[in-house]
Amino acid sequence: MVDLTKVLSVIAKSIVEHPDEVSVTEEDNGNTVTLTLSVAESDMGMVIGRHGKIARAIRSVMKAAANSTGKKVNVDIK
Repeated sequence: MVDLTKVLSVIAKSIVEHPDEVSVTEEDNGNTVTLTLSVAESDMGMVIGRHGKIARAIRSVMKAAANSTGKKVNVDIK
C-alpha cells in the first residue's frame, strides 16, 4: 500500500529550497483523503508554479498514486 503522505512529502522536498520546512498533514474521511501541504513562505511560488502548473501536476501525480489504494485524494497547499 502506498503512503500518500510520504509521496507528497518527497515530491515537495525535491522542488523547494528549504526541504526541512515541508510538512504534510493527512485527514481521512472514509473514501477521501485530504492532504495539506505546508512549505516555507519563500518556497510557495516554487510549489504553485506559473499559472498553477506545478500544483496541478502534483495533484495529478497524487491522484494516480491514490488510485492504487482505491481512495480519492485532495491536495491543499497552505
